[in-house]
Amino acid sequence: MVARTDQEFQDLKKRVHFYVVERLDEEGIEVGKSDRQTLQEFVEANVTGFIMQHRVPLSTQDLNLLVKELYDEVTGFGPLEPLLADGRINDILVNGPQDVFVEIAGVLQRTSVRFIDDDHVIRVIRRIISPLGRRLDESSPMVDARLPDGSRVNAIIPPIALDGPSISIRKFTQKHLTAHDLVNTGSMTPECLDLLINAVESRRNILVSGGTGTGKTTILNLLSQYIPRDERVVTIEDSAELSLNHPHVVRLETRPANTEGTGRISARELVINALRMRPDRIILGEVRSGEIIELLQAMNTGHEGSMSTIHSNSARDAIVRIETLLAVNGYDAGERAIGRLIGSSLDIIVQLVRLPTGRRYISEVVAMRPTEEDPCHMDYLYRSEEHEPSGVV
Repeated sequence: MVARTDQEFQDLKKRVHFYVVERLDEEGIEVGKSDRQTLQEFVEANVTGFIMQHRVPLSTQDLNLLVKELYDEVTGFGPLEPLLADGRINDILVNGPQDVFVEIAGVLQRTSVRFIDDDHVIRVIRRIISPLGRRLDESSPMVDARLPDGSRVNAIIPPIALDGPSISIRKFTQKHLTAHDLVNTGSMTPECLDLLINAVESRRNILVSGGTGTGKTTILNLLSQYIPRDERVVTIEDSAELSLNHPHVVRLETRPANTEGTGRISARELVINALRMRPDRIILGEVRSGEIIELLQAMNTGHEGSMSTIHSNSARDAIVRIETLLAVNGYDAGERAIGRLIGSSLDIIVQLVRLPTGRRYISEVVAMRPTEEDPCHMDYLYRSEEHEPSGVV
């Protein structure tokens, strides 16, 4: 049997896909209302029939692969299906039809997965967002969405994406790392864990800081497990990722604008609303904008033990970023007043680091100890042995 190149296989797949879709329409088969076995048999019969009718030279291995990929095209998200099913994969990054990367154990690597062309990528994006009533076209070329399993999806297409449509997926997992897992893998020491548990139980306001992919949500989820069971917790997220094994949780999620550009609900609005819901603690998935004002004020006025995360490369940088967010979002106060607000609201900053090898760990835990001279003075409570000094005073 003649070996087929990858491009020849993709061209064949495109032709067979159109044929199978036409046959589905002719037979009046609705994918959403048909069982898995019926669709599997239908796809297999029609793919095999097409190959025989057109006398396409194809090995048994390639035929089986073609049937599998066409089934994924008809019932799911095409080439993304095996990546979504792989429990080792945390992130899926599609930079174009031929460039698909995944992150496994903190390390990015290229895959052999291919789309047929740009139109194929866009088709899959639209299949993801269509149940949500979202639009993707030249007038609205960016979209955030969520897969049925809770995975977070961001997609962007031309003319904004210059080299073709792009997809970024952060996979949702029900299996969160436990404290035992994190200690065993060296992400923290038993002493660090005891320190953090005590901070949660004693209602310290905690900010988890780190760069992209350092495991901020993992640590926030872990800390949340130690909240006393008799407290009422309100969580606020852009995409629900926290999984609190707690009897009294109210989960809130932001909402983007609809196709008419209305209906957006921001994190700031949800924090304001959460304060009216009698929470003992507020857990904000990530600080990005004006919600920082209400969060700090809540931490300072009876909602001790609240938590959030922020993108930052050090504990000191996290303070600078908060100061910037307050300034650009209309918090009208002098530098010293801003410092006092931060220093009196936050108690603990947990800094995370990810090494080039993919290993993630807690590099330092600092306590906010305001003084007359420095309202944002920090003291070390914990520092990893492998962490280089960052100049925190």
